[in-house]
Amino acid sequence: MKKINQSAALFFVIAVSVTLVSCSKSSSSSSNSSVTVSTLVGSGSSGNTNGTGTAADFTFPSAIVAINYAGTNDLFVGDFGNSLIRTVNISSGATGTYAGTGISGFANGAALSAEFNGPANIAFDASGDLFISDEENNMIREVTTSGNTITFAGTGTAGLTDGPVATAQLNHPEGIVIDASNNMYIADLGNNVIRKINISTGTISTFAGTGAAGLDNGATANATFNEPYGMALDAAGNVYVTDILNNCIRKITVSTSTVSTFAGTGAKGFSNGAAASATFNQPLGCIFDSGGNMYVSDTYNNVIRKISASGNVTTFAGTGAQGMTNGSASTATFNFPIGLAISGNAVFVADTHNNVIRKITIG
Repeated sequence: MKKINQSAALFFVIAVSVTLVSCSKSSSSSSNSSVTVSTLVGSGSSGNTNGTGTAADFTFPSAIVAINYAGTNDLFVGDFGNSLIRTVNISSGATGTYAGTGISGFANGAALSAEFNGPANIAFDASGDLFISDEENNMIREVTTSGNTITFAGTGTAGLTDGPVATAQLNHPEGIVIDASNNMYIADLGNNVIRKINISTGTISTFAGTGAAGLDNGATANATFNEPYGMALDAAGNVYVTDILNNCIRKITVSTSTVSTFAGTGAKGFSNGAAASATFNQPLGCIFDSGGNMYVSDTYNNVIRKISASGNVTTFAGTGAQGMTNGSASTATFNFPIGLAISGNAVFVADTHNNVIRKITIG
């Protein structure tokens, strides 16, 4: 999602043009009738109006995270097209604005006076501070618990410079996750690498990748990626990356500093089965549940896939057709889903080109 063309309502996830190909759709979709899809919030129209349920508007929401905040169970949404961070109360469907003015730009200060330029992904640390990959500003921004917005990392100039966060350079940062040791991992999409920030010391390093585009596994220093985007952590603290143009999910085993392919063959497609032989079409979002199952936004297939803890890939929700049909998971449709969050018995989806947040309830 390097750039967004709002008139065409299409994200450009790579710097060169992408030709979409029709893929043979797998017949092995979700058959669990207890899994249902509904629209939690959003009218479907582009806008930034707050409200409840379908009275609210979003513009290309891309990032989503669930958190218990101030005694409420909320979703925080990176509303990419509006350059806002929005909140959604899961129980009531009421929306609000957490940070940003709605003007694309760069300004620090009080959260509601701050400006962002394409907030692509978001993550909270253990203290409740919110970190934002401010994609078009080539920065990581932070909204502290006191409501102050600061620049956490990056100069604003695209580059690949390590060292102190104040002088470090990033190039269209995307997915961010924070582990139990207060380390932040960033999918630095424009550089084809994974960066690591020690939040306590404020230093950034290149954690995995050479900077060249490729699909090489092995030692982190020699591995290659091709536009890494979404990130997730497993229970052991290993890092997983949706590798967009490689059409797969990569795994970085932290204890051994090695990169492997977790799921996908590298070829575009839509086939289920064993993770090593399953195919995806430019996956963007990923998240683990408490049972060790991974959910993946298979964005260009317009479906949500599930990789079980045993390594089997199925279609969790969606038919593959573009649309906004609710109902059973096997008949529901999505339109360019990206961000994923899990709370309770539900998976929440930033259904980006539908301008809504969907809810997949597991009965």
